[in-house]
Amino acid sequence: MGIKKKRVFVVGHKNPDTDSICSAICYANLKSKLCEDTDYIAMRAGHINEETQYVLERFGVQPPLYLKDVRTQVRDIEIRETEGVSQDISLKKAWNFMKDKNVATLPITEKNKLTGLISISDIATSYMDVYDSKILATAKTKYKNILETLDAEMVVGNAERFFDKGKVLVAAANPDLMENYIAEHDLVILGNRYESQLCAIEMKADCIIVCEGAAVSMTIKKMAEEKGCTVISTPHDTYTVARLINQSMPISHFMRRDHLITFQMDEFTDNIKETMAKKRHRDFPVLDKYGNYIGMISRRNLLNMSLKKLILVDHNEKSQAVDGVESAEILEIIDHHRIGSLETISPVFFRNQPLGCTATIIYQMYRENGVEISQTIASLLCAAIVSDTLMYRSPTCTEYDRQTAEELAKIAGIKVEQFARAMFKAGSNLKSKEPEEIFFQDFKTFSINDVSFGVGQINAMTREELSDIKEKLKPYLEEATGKLNVNMVFFMLTDIISESTELLYVGGNAEELIENAFGIMPDEDSFRLEGVISRKKQLIPTLMAIMQQ
Repeated sequence: MGIKKKRVFVVGHKNPDTDSICSAICYANLKSKLCEDTDYIAMRAGHINEETQYVLERFGVQPPLYLKDVRTQVRDIEIRETEGVSQDISLKKAWNFMKDKNVATLPITEKNKLTGLISISDIATSYMDVYDSKILATAKTKYKNILETLDAEMVVGNAERFFDKGKVLVAAANPDLMENYIAEHDLVILGNRYESQLCAIEMKADCIIVCEGAAVSMTIKKMAEEKGCTVISTPHDTYTVARLINQSMPISHFMRRDHLITFQMDEFTDNIKETMAKKRHRDFPVLDKYGNYIGMISRRNLLNMSLKKLILVDHNEKSQAVDGVESAEILEIIDHHRIGSLETISPVFFRNQPLGCTATIIYQMYRENGVEISQTIASLLCAAIVSDTLMYRSPTCTEYDRQTAEELAKIAGIKVEQFARAMFKAGSNLKSKEPEEIFFQDFKTFSINDVSFGVGQINAMTREELSDIKEKLKPYLEEATGKLNVNMVFFMLTDIISESTELLYVGGNAEELIENAFGIMPDEDSFRLEGVISRKKQLIPTLMAIMQQ
């Protein structure tokens, strides 16, 4: 069995755009080629929008899996794979198993489903608290268990049958007295005296255990067979047998079946800590989502749990990061936005460049490390750059972004302008979408001086497409402001061809803020921002500059 690889998730921001998704896929691919001992897995922190869906489908790439929360889960704890045992095994066998495996609790399973638990304290209790001579029968003890416990052999009888009636007694008296206390169905422990063995059988005992390896005569064997009496021979003396025999009882009689506390693999450790602290149990079973038994964990395991490991692409602000990011270990950040408020547990590799797209930075890293860029990777990187720079029209776009996209287009075998039109058209084709889906397709939140606000954006090639979107979105803005608990919400309807934006707004002093920031008056229910198409470089910095005054 090979060494289990460390897993690192490469993930973009919430409400991911094409750059966020494609950069995660491409960077995970690069890291996997550079570090073969680690699994780098591209993930997404939100739903994939129509534009990105078009890109992935066009180039035959599966979308990354959804990463909802990166807090530590039970699956991140070292789970002891303690093997489940049958409820039919003896107390002695269970005790030996615990000693061999150095565990305090045994899971009892049937067809990989947990049916109960038994602990060392449960077994100790069975030795100390049992005074009932009928306990062996009450527990329905299989003769096979008695044979194993006493190192015995079956002389007459069937090892698979059960001792389920009568009491256990030691035949220490002479045969005349034995007749007074042996009853039908009893189990009698005795020595090598022929008369005692004969008496027990005649008194209709269900089983006799002959101690010290004494020989059993043919007469006794024949009589036992006729009377249906089981005959067992053990090398141990009567004292040892009397002391050991209760250990042959099945654990089913002592195991805990009800109100078992179990944990699922996907449960967050924050939620289970309190439960574990309140219970005296040392060990807790872990089940998968189908209810199958996986293994055991204890409070001690929580001390050594490993945090989820992340590489963040296309963002570096906590408000935009996957839920629970403060509980994860961030290894790297690759971004092209302003430096945000995200804090890390330890120093990280942080690459932030003033370029139009994160994919451009990742292209550089492929070249710097001498890793060949395949046609598929080139297609995704090119699509990300064209999308983020609005086909080179965004003020964030640099000449290097343009050169990179053109070089990638050659490797990918695509014509940039033709591809861009198809991609943007797919992204603005939202007629079948609900307002909420459109709103969160590309939405980010920001805060400054205790004021929080959100900005969404939809890009399209024609104003007609944007007009349809506006009619669906406008009634939803008020509702979204309440849901998000922000002071203001803005939404950019960006016309790529005319390089202009119609800005919708709601909440607080949103209208006054735009008037002061851009020196214009609203046109009925929105602002027309000529030459403004970049949220990152044109809208957000301008708003924040006014808010800081």
